[in-house]
Amino acid sequence: MRAVITGQIGIDKKPYLEAVQSVCAERGRPIESFHVGDMMYREAPDIRDGRILDLPLSRLATLRRAAFKDIISQTSPASEHPDVVVNTHATFRWRHGLFSAFDFDQMEMLKPDMFICLLDNIEMVHHRLHQGHEIDATLKDCIVWREEEIIVTELLAAAMGCRDRFYILSRGREQDTVNTCARLITRPEMRKVYPSFPMSHVVDMPDVLEEIGRFRAALAEHFITFDPADVDEKLLLDRAIEAAKDGKDWLDVTPHAFGGREGTDVKVRVREVLDIAGDVDGQIYMRDFKLIDQSDMIVSLVPELPGGIPGLSSGVERELQHAWEHTKEVYVVWKPAKAPSPFITETATKIFPDVDAALEYFESAGMFAQPGSLFGH
Repeated sequence: MRAVITGQIGIDKKPYLEAVQSVCAERGRPIESFHVGDMMYREAPDIRDGRILDLPLSRLATLRRAAFKDIISQTSPASEHPDVVVNTHATFRWRHGLFSAFDFDQMEMLKPDMFICLLDNIEMVHHRLHQGHEIDATLKDCIVWREEEIIVTELLAAAMGCRDRFYILSRGREQDTVNTCARLITRPEMRKVYPSFPMSHVVDMPDVLEEIGRFRAALAEHFITFDPADVDEKLLLDRAIEAAKDGKDWLDVTPHAFGGREGTDVKVRVREVLDIAGDVDGQIYMRDFKLIDQSDMIVSLVPELPGGIPGLSSGVERELQHAWEHTKEVYVVWKPAKAPSPFITETATKIFPDVDAALEYFESAGMFAQPGSLFGH
């Protein structure tokens, strides 16, 4: 598998992909990785760290072509280099404005099999961007750049004949998504699952959150999962709205708080968060549907909330409908005592009373990876 990994500056792709490479090596499937940015700096030792994008576009293009020429040379013939990862970008939104970060002719010579666009919470992208570079970019700049990076990567994948091998992947709970990325690259035939569950209206229900966490972990153990909670900017937006009501100008946030991931608090300007409210909602809508489209099936957990109320949010209902309309397999774990409506029963491939029953069915149906695979399942 030759995978091209894109993503805006601030994703911090290099250490993430080094973790992917380490996981693959530990499990007997080593991959070669090439970091285009590092290679460009080696071609230009006179350039101060963090300032390469300030070069004239013509010199940038020359350095990039030199780096890709080396990658193509070092990975030929393909039969001797079966698993290759190229860490690069599709676009840059910098002082020169918006510009591309690839050349079609060299991409064709590389012969990629897969494209993955990495994402992260936008406040973390913004934080890392300003840690490593001298640039004044707002949250709005970063979230627009993210959308551009996704679209251009998807177009590039289609142009390279990889329309069905383009994936969006969020860093999120890093150990889980490192495994997801490793599986995508080395075991792309594994079943791909979109876990669906209520989010925003259960954040203050610890027992329900714990149940959802076990559900997510169980699916991630046996499948390639594209988890919508790995980007949780809706929570950031909700907190910014509350902070604005309290007259606060700044907000301390812990990224990926949904499900309890620990992380370093970062400060964000409340006004900047409110400025991207429409972008957050629009990108959630777009991104979650794309995650479903790149999956083989959707598995939805509907927990029972206090008072016997089914935890069926409007988002979960819309996801189930989208999956059904796009001919995905639709599985529902229905926990409430109250029976599901026809809108669930008539659009679900199968309904289970609990997660264990669902897993038993998936295993009996041969959906789990075969023994001896990359992760031992």
